[in-house]
Amino acid sequence: MEKPSQVWWSLLPDNTALKQQRLPAYRLQLSASKVLSGFFATGALCLGMGIILLLSAKSIKEIEGNVYMYYKLYGFHQNLYHYILSRSNSQLMGKNIKDVERCDSFKKTHNGTPICPCGAIANSMFNDTIILLYNINSSIYIKVPMLSRGITWWSDKFIKFQNPNSYDLSSAFAGTAKPPNWPKPIYELDEKDSGNNGFINEDFIVWMRTAAFPTFKKLHRQLNRVQHFTEGLPAGNYSFDITYNFPVTRFRGEKSVVLSTLTWSGGSSLFLGLAYTVTGAVTWLASFSMMAIHLMLAKRKMFFPNYKVKL
Repeated sequence: MEKPSQVWWSLLPDNTALKQQRLPAYRLQLSASKVLSGFFATGALCLGMGIILLLSAKSIKEIEGNVYMYYKLYGFHQNLYHYILSRSNSQLMGKNIKDVERCDSFKKTHNGTPICPCGAIANSMFNDTIILLYNINSSIYIKVPMLSRGITWWSDKFIKFQNPNSYDLSSAFAGTAKPPNWPKPIYELDEKDSGNNGFINEDFIVWMRTAAFPTFKKLHRQLNRVQHFTEGLPAGNYSFDITYNFPVTRFRGEKSVVLSTLTWSGGSSLFLGLAYTVTGAVTWLASFSMMAIHLMLAKRKMFFPNYKVKL
């Protein structure tokens, strides 16, 4: 039987540089001046970026150049946990349109027919019809040409959403039912453009990318710069013809339409600029606080060289 000292000795790791952690290493030793310089530089960078982004967002014009139409919802919480999970990715990718198991709600109809697309996100899709009219004179209004294509992310359009492999979408979706709140099935969403139907319908794809905050806007259309609108939206009087389908009173919300242009930094949202500005301000505040503490300790050491701080 081994002695206790021998057992203890056998449990020790091997006497190697790796297991005894004697490998050469670089130990970063920063002085107070280097740390403070880094904080000040980071704060200045964030403040500068924040100011530039805020000025860029403020410079967006409302009627000239490439004009984009958004719908904006207030008080609609697309960020709820169960709401976000209520979808079937295998269904949306066209692999198995009857796979509704991951949809917590709106899986099947009362008679057991799978809903396609299933889930709470798809069922609550925004479906107002918005038409912009331009008043040429006191009595003549013309419809402003808008494009329903090119409003989605490339990764969504060509990777995350795919139709079943079939030349006839109506037969491909046979044996499924439309969501309860939808007036027509998925393969008839766009009656004017047959290539914009099914899971690759761009309005549907835009809606399925859930928003992080309860107040959000989503891209709906972009201006087709032809005829009277080659230079953008000319100055004049405009009106909207809106078919009200999407109810907002049930969740005590509001909705609006936004016409805007874009800059190099994106749309008119101030969030990114404010985030950079606040980060820079907080970093500078921390820098001044650390500098004050450093100077106070340096002054104390000057007058009391033998002073030591015990922790």
